[in-house]
Amino acid sequence: MTDVGRHPRIKLLTLSEVVDVKGYVGNFKVKIIKKARYVDETSCTACGDCAKVCPVLRPDEFNIGLGSRKAIYSPFPQAVPSSYLINAKECLGHNPAVCSKCVEVCAKGCINFHMSDEEIIEEVGTIIVATGLQPYDPTEMDEYGYTRFDNVLTSLEFERLVNASGPTKGSLIRPSDREHPKSVGFIQCVGSRSAKNGARYCSNICCMNTIKSTLILKEHYPDIEVKVFYIDIRAFGKGFEDLYTRSRRMGAQYIRGLPGSVEEMDQKSLRIAVENSATGKLEFHDLDMLVLAQGMKPAPSTQRLQEIMGLQLTSDGFYLEAHPKLQPVDAATRGIFYAGCAEGPKDIKESVTQASAAAMRAIRLMHKGEISTEPITSVVITEKCKACGKCAEVCPYNAITVDVKNKRPAVVNSAACSGCGTCSAECRFDAISMNHFTDAQIMGQVDSMLDIAPAEKILAFACNWCSYAGADYAGVSRLQYPANVHLIRVMCSGRVDEKFIWEGFRQGAPVVLVSGCHIGDCHYIDANHWTEKRVARIHKKMEKIGLRPERLQLEWISAAEGILFAETMKKMEILRRSVTAEEIAETQNILSKL
Repeated sequence: MTDVGRHPRIKLLTLSEVVDVKGYVGNFKVKIIKKARYVDETSCTACGDCAKVCPVLRPDEFNIGLGSRKAIYSPFPQAVPSSYLINAKECLGHNPAVCSKCVEVCAKGCINFHMSDEEIIEEVGTIIVATGLQPYDPTEMDEYGYTRFDNVLTSLEFERLVNASGPTKGSLIRPSDREHPKSVGFIQCVGSRSAKNGARYCSNICCMNTIKSTLILKEHYPDIEVKVFYIDIRAFGKGFEDLYTRSRRMGAQYIRGLPGSVEEMDQKSLRIAVENSATGKLEFHDLDMLVLAQGMKPAPSTQRLQEIMGLQLTSDGFYLEAHPKLQPVDAATRGIFYAGCAEGPKDIKESVTQASAAAMRAIRLMHKGEISTEPITSVVITEKCKACGKCAEVCPYNAITVDVKNKRPAVVNSAACSGCGTCSAECRFDAISMNHFTDAQIMGQVDSMLDIAPAEKILAFACNWCSYAGADYAGVSRLQYPANVHLIRVMCSGRVDEKFIWEGFRQGAPVVLVSGCHIGDCHYIDANHWTEKRVARIHKKMEKIGLRPERLQLEWISAAEGILFAETMKKMEILRRSVTAEEIAETQNILSKL
């Protein structure tokens, strides 16, 4: 971090918050609010004289409340920039008559209570999102007594206690009586892998963090009793299994099973009841200290940045990458990349690896000075455009601008457009066409597929990234499904226009399937939400004109769900057989009159 702060080509903005992002790849405009620190960071030498005279004491966030700090302080040792800051909500110095002691002792005159927040606009070509994560708060898991018993700590609190720069200078003591514990227990997966409290996913780092803690304890206190209560140990990294084995050899006991209750005994010791799944017996363990291995959650800023930048989130709340294998650090929005725990829980090694990959992806994109775009983009037919603004409303990338007030036709920014085709499908005036996926091309495929024996066929529209790939995976896996399925590939299910579906029924298709990415996993952010609305709209129209709505099906199939694709096609075949020739003829007759 010190190297970053000194680098001549890196601008480091601390105590700052991104509040808005506009633009597209190569031309992002980022609005940043730089909070006032009330200390001139260019002049401050971090001598600490101000903190010595400050009368205000507050819990130290860096030491998880186990230590204290002043209202003017350095956030943590070796912080960058090497400058103190003032928490204005805690400081008394805004009223000089009350305090201002720090101002009086500062020889450099660095303190300025008249500083205010500053708004900064930065123009950048690419963005790397590295929002980090947040430790799980175990207060809701009251069965472990975190809020009731002094000697129940979180793994982060334990980390600060045994750290040489921590509040006890590395000496392990019990918070209740400041005595050295003779036995310490660790409970794994607190806030992870749980259907009730916390998250369902594994937080990745907890097992190895606990193993590291057991090694530290055994190295510094060889006679201490260490017990680890776990579901299963996940030591999958390079050298991790060796550390696990070393921990056991040094005397740490690993007991398979999570405690059901924790009780406080005499002298503030703790009694734990746990069912040992290895022996099948209920066991009781007396401990002097208990450590909860916290899980990890997405950072609080994740949701807000997702809304500002139009990114995607997984069901776990972390950012969704463009492709888990081929583009693991890319966002669906071009020019935005992920690093570290923004995309999911990971350890330092993985975070550094991903950060390096994200940096190289950004360099690769920018080093030429110009960007090549995919040819599959939307094109506005100016003479047909009514400037209604619908296309701009549905575009997931904000790539279309329309002057609705002055009735000026829509304009597509081809650098920002990703070619999902949702705008074309939603335009009521046929004023938007898609390069390489034009209406004429898709309608031609529909007509040719249904030219011969249409009643024997299933017409399916499949999105390129998920359901079409799912069909391919089903084939590679040699899964059996009806051979009369005829797929039309589109870049996104959002491209499937109403007229494509009506044309299919008009040409004699007994059933039509629209398939795409799962909601929340769309490769075009949220384009499939418009697919869902469109299909619901068509269902209402079908019911109104006397057609069975179930003849049009909507299914979400991912690239890895070959089995689901095969099962869906079998269901479609059953549905196709239920449609009689008379029903098809009646459908064609009804549609010919519209």
